[in-house]
Amino acid sequence: MLGAICHGIERCMPLIILGVAAACLLFPACGLWVDPSAVGPLLAVIMFCMGLHLRVADFKMLALHPRDILLGCVAQFTIMPALAFALGKLLGLEPALMAGLVLVGTCPGGTASNVITFLARGDVALSVGMTTVNTLLAPVLTPLVTWLLLRTTVEVEPWEMMLSIALMVIVPIGLGMLCSRYAARHPGATALTPSLAVLAICAIVACVVSHQAGQILHSGCIIMLAVVLHNVCGFGCGFLLSRLLRLAPAKAKALSIEIGMQNSGLATALAQTNMPQLAMATVPGALFSVWHNLSGGLLAALFRRWEGKV
Repeated sequence: MLGAICHGIERCMPLIILGVAAACLLFPACGLWVDPSAVGPLLAVIMFCMGLHLRVADFKMLALHPRDILLGCVAQFTIMPALAFALGKLLGLEPALMAGLVLVGTCPGGTASNVITFLARGDVALSVGMTTVNTLLAPVLTPLVTWLLLRTTVEVEPWEMMLSIALMVIVPIGLGMLCSRYAARHPGATALTPSLAVLAICAIVACVVSHQAGQILHSGCIIMLAVVLHNVCGFGCGFLLSRLLRLAPAKAKALSIEIGMQNSGLATALAQTNMPQLAMATVPGALFSVWHNLSGGLLAALFRRWEGKV
């Protein structure tokens, strides 16, 4: 029974997150029980779950496909930040929303990209390799690129952000990997972790949307437009780049999805922790969490249909 419930949560993840966001937007009291200070710990839970499913063998991708991994890293930390900055300027976003969108762009890909790549029949091993390496590089590259793009408009403390990422991402992943050997001997111990991660994402979305419902409703169209364009353009740029480099179809799918889908939970947590004076900076990350799961599912269906043509 429990297994069936968990399977249902995983399969319906986009719809569940969308439902939570809609409910908290229309009835803010639904999510006010989640305190903003809980966003960081909730992200740590997600990262711990990710670490439980990582193995040392996953890092062999570095040796087997160094060019593909390097391509994914460079694209991740250049295309999405540049798109975020350009869209923010083009749409005339206020500083807080601009900061939040740039944070989404400078964060690495998340585990959702691995799931969507699997559904799209892409190169899952490459997807996992890119996500892992980008996540490990995030403590340095995310604060650095964020500071470079926002230093003239918003105060950014890169060193504090590095510490935040280490505590919320690297440490939990490391602990998860340490526990993964035990988990490998007891498969039932990790069977619940994907569902737990989904519930943690829902809690983060509920927190941000409920606490910022008024501001979202006031300027929701411009925020949502920025988030949708950021995600869709990321998918498009990743796919175009893969076609220009003549990557195999499976790799092209993985690269496109990895670039377009971000660890928006990390962006939300960083905005909450490092930019408390900019309350609306948490909103782009929360909305991105809702949207990219929906768009990713649609893209996976499209990629499956075009499998022999891409």
